[in-house]
Amino acid sequence: MSDTETGGPAITLYTTAICPYCVAAKNFLKSKGQSWKEVRIDLEPDERERMIARARRTSVPQIFIGETHVGGYDDMIALHRAGKLEPLLAGEGA
Repeated sequence: MSDTETGGPAITLYTTAICPYCVAAKNFLKSKGQSWKEVRIDLEPDERERMIARARRTSVPQIFIGETHVGGYDDMIALHRAGKLEPLLAGEGA
């Protein structure tokens, strides 16, 4: 799936292979009918540096919707519970 199929901004997930919160984030986004680009920082060390520069965090997952840094899984769920995630996914800004 490309981000044009969902109609919203591109979603980028920075992940590693052994990260339960990464799996949870992907399952949640899938349940919302979203697609994303997954960047495996355990396989691509340069991308790890890019993630740290963008997110100013070293933990995974780090989730970006368009250029907006959402944070990790707990941050995304908190946005969802506050009713602010869906507008962001729809491209309406935070």
